[in-house]
Amino acid sequence: MNFADRLDAKVREKGSPCLLGLDPHLALLPEEFSVAADPTAPRGDRAGAVADFLCELTDLCADRVAVVKPQSAFFEVLGADGAVAWERVVSHAHSRGLLVIGDVKRGDIASTAAAYATAFLEGSGDPEDPALCDAITVNPFLGSDTLDPFLEVARRTNKGLYVLVRTSNPGSDDLQEHGEPPLVHKLCEHVTRWGEETVGECGLSSVGAVVGATHAEALAELRGRLPHTPLLLPGFGAQGAGPEDVKPGFTDGLSGAVVNSSRGIAFAYRKAETSDWRAAADAAMDEMLSGLRGALT
Repeated sequence: MNFADRLDAKVREKGSPCLLGLDPHLALLPEEFSVAADPTAPRGDRAGAVADFLCELTDLCADRVAVVKPQSAFFEVLGADGAVAWERVVSHAHSRGLLVIGDVKRGDIASTAAAYATAFLEGSGDPEDPALCDAITVNPFLGSDTLDPFLEVARRTNKGLYVLVRTSNPGSDDLQEHGEPPLVHKLCEHVTRWGEETVGECGLSSVGAVVGATHAEALAELRGRLPHTPLLLPGFGAQGAGPEDVKPGFTDGLSGAVVNSSRGIAFAYRKAETSDWRAAADAAMDEMLSGLRGALT
């Protein structure tokens, strides 16, 4: 079964298009994991605290999300110990029956791109490799040839890709809306072509697009340009987007997109009336899911 069909099945199973972003900002972790932000502590202890927190957060939300998205940068700052923490978190998410989208945003030329694709999607050949992701985010701005190695590995292994198309950051207009027609429209053409061979029974391809939920008007237009493309929608919650903002990105009820919330769930305790991070994250997860179900069904 290809990635698109696995994702669609998981969303339907959970009745949830929620994507839990695992972005362990070291300084924001709850007090019991504060060693992660202590530069004088052994690096292994710091990375272990990150993994402990994220595994517990995953357990807390596993019944209400279809997929998690660990952000590699926050692991990489802890070096080799961070890589061990990454493997542990990815493996734990899989043990809970969740899909994993590695937020790595890789993009490079020829053999380097092939190495990245192998590292995250294919691994050493061991089918139990805990570091393997079900999909990863990729950067297309070096050109089509730089995505070819990712596409080849993804097709061969039935994995997925999410191509950066319209990102949620404030400066995204600088390049993505440049030109006439704008660059983002050209990206849509390429994403459609790249995904043609991977359209599954659900009607969606395994080559998706990252489209920021903070661009509500653009989202409806881009969904029209990408009718068979699964969307990954960042910007929900902490960045200001709500259920009605993401609604145009869906194709049929809960299908067609997953909605990412990272800080809004993991660090909800920082804005809640309670200092209990678990209770705050649990309530934030419930609020997100009920809001999306209300808007989409």
